[in-house]
Amino acid sequence: MKLPAYPRTKPSGVDWLGDMPEHWDVKRLKYSASINDEALAETTSPDFEFEYVDIGGVSAVDGITATEQVVFENAPSRARRKVRHGDTIVSTVRTYLRAIAPIKNPPENLIVSTGFAVVRPRTVEPAFLAYALREASFIESVVARSVGVSYPACNASEVGDISIPLPAPAEQRAIAAFLDRETGRIDRLVAKKRELIERLKEKRTALISRTVTRGLPAEAAHSAGLPANLPLKPSGLDWLGDIPEHWEVKRLRFVARIQTGNTPSKSDDDNYSDEGMMWVKPDDLSGFEPITRTKEYLSKTGLKLSRPVPAGASLVCCIGTVGKFGFSNKQVATNQQINAVVFGARKVSSDFGRYLIAATEGDHISRANKNVVSILNTTQQSNISIPVPPLPEQRAIAAYLDKETAKLDALVGKVEEAVERLQEYRTALITAALTGKIDVTNQPKQRGAK
Repeated sequence: MKLPAYPRTKPSGVDWLGDMPEHWDVKRLKYSASINDEALAETTSPDFEFEYVDIGGVSAVDGITATEQVVFENAPSRARRKVRHGDTIVSTVRTYLRAIAPIKNPPENLIVSTGFAVVRPRTVEPAFLAYALREASFIESVVARSVGVSYPACNASEVGDISIPLPAPAEQRAIAAFLDRETGRIDRLVAKKRELIERLKEKRTALISRTVTRGLPAEAAHSAGLPANLPLKPSGLDWLGDIPEHWEVKRLRFVARIQTGNTPSKSDDDNYSDEGMMWVKPDDLSGFEPITRTKEYLSKTGLKLSRPVPAGASLVCCIGTVGKFGFSNKQVATNQQINAVVFGARKVSSDFGRYLIAATEGDHISRANKNVVSILNTTQQSNISIPVPPLPEQRAIAAYLDKETAKLDALVGKVEEAVERLQEYRTALITAALTGKIDVTNQPKQRGAK
């Protein structure tokens, strides 16, 4: 889309803004909007039920993505800010999350965290302000004013001191309407591409499940020098169904050793270092992509208090996100949330074993204790039944799946790159329109004339 520039500009006096249209103004936010006007009183009825929005439930692109129904008596002390239609909430804690969202037709009982600055327009159009507060340079200005390492935060008053460009009200409305239309178009394209990504991932999961339970397709079997179209027999397991007649079904404990990780004392800094052995936690698990770095490493002292896992073992989360898995081509240590499944090389190859772990994710989840946190203990995990083909067939299946899943992964990667480009264009378009680098005020007429 080729859009015209404004014919006359002037210096804005703001470094990040540069020149702006000659007829625009620039003011600190606090002169156009109020901040944190309303809050729940401490005398609120204990039985008052409301819909609560925390920092983690908001993103600059998607807005409010998650809410929680809570009662005042049990609500966190930070659940206090009242909002109205036309407000915009801007995170002032953990500002690196860029949690900013417009408030549109909220329920009467919507309450947001005190970690947000609730910005209420006074002399600025609400829709224009909502975009101005999500413009990349404004967000970076908020982040730059934050202090603290693990929990960076800034004061609401500092947000009010940030300058924003201000065209006339009619032009503000035109810019907001243009951005509504164009970002909506981009968002629809992104949604379609994300649906495609999900379909490709579902196809990948189905391919793995079918191959490790039924064997190779005929053409792949012939290429590997193996018999094709094998007769089947009942496996005796509902989730597994029929399997090739010559395969066996064994419990995991008969073909693998299961090793639980542990956490060396966090109070002793000598246990951890910037380098050393990778210490794997659930966030580090990356499926079939080998783990090459972790957020934390064990020192030689910490390693003595841990139980290293052999290279190639399948690492499975068994507390929390049960079934999530990964592996490393190097020896690693794990925390107590992760069990290492070390397959016996004479019974199950480690490469085939990883695909088995992926295929049995549902069985891992269904066997877990459903408490506040899902937990799958080693006894439960060791009793999971798996199909076991002969070793030559295992190797052929793993090689086939390596090749076929790589093709699907490459497609997913291309679509993800397209999504990233669209999102970058979305950000750039908002910045260009909000800072006066393009003139969008006549776009509806231009389109109607075509």
